[in-house]
Amino acid sequence: MEKQRCGWCKGDSLYEAYHDEEWGSPVKEDDTLFEFLVLETFQAGLSWITILRKRENFRKAFDNFDYKKIALYDENKIQDLLQDAGIIRNKLKVRATVSNALAFINVQEEFGSFSNYIWEFVNHSPLKSSYEHYKDAPATTKISDALSKDLKKRGFKFVGSTVVYAFMQAVGMVNDHVVSCFRYDEV
Repeated sequence: MEKQRCGWCKGDSLYEAYHDEEWGSPVKEDDTLFEFLVLETFQAGLSWITILRKRENFRKAFDNFDYKKIALYDENKIQDLLQDAGIIRNKLKVRATVSNALAFINVQEEFGSFSNYIWEFVNHSPLKSSYEHYKDAPATTKISDALSKDLKKRGFKFVGSTVVYAFMQAVGMVNDHVVSCFRYDEV
């Protein structure tokens, strides 16, 4: 019998693997949180599958999402990235990744880790939804609104509430697997 999955991932093996192994699993490691933050900001206005297909290219281009290295990128490195056909060559998003790395480090210094900061918005425990259909999940919530506002105040870019909510779903701050999905109770 085939596993029941959320409808958004069906029919593409890469999407299904991402759904089955990553999406919605609580992430507390800063390195992985930064990776998802970068990927979600690049996803703004695009489909997630586009980003997933380019994920390895992003890893290579952005030094394996090493925020300490990214924070030091100079104009030459930014120009190299803007010539890299393997990633999304959006000038504002590339520059935002560099400034977001700096803001990320500042948050770490203030809170001990980015994880401590971000998970405080859900009292350090994933919120569990109970949607019958994946299209019932909202694009934003009051929490994503508040987190988005706070991130912007701290200098982050491309972190509107919709991007932030998608980030929250990806890193398991909220479990938006549909109730019939085999991952619903796993995460």
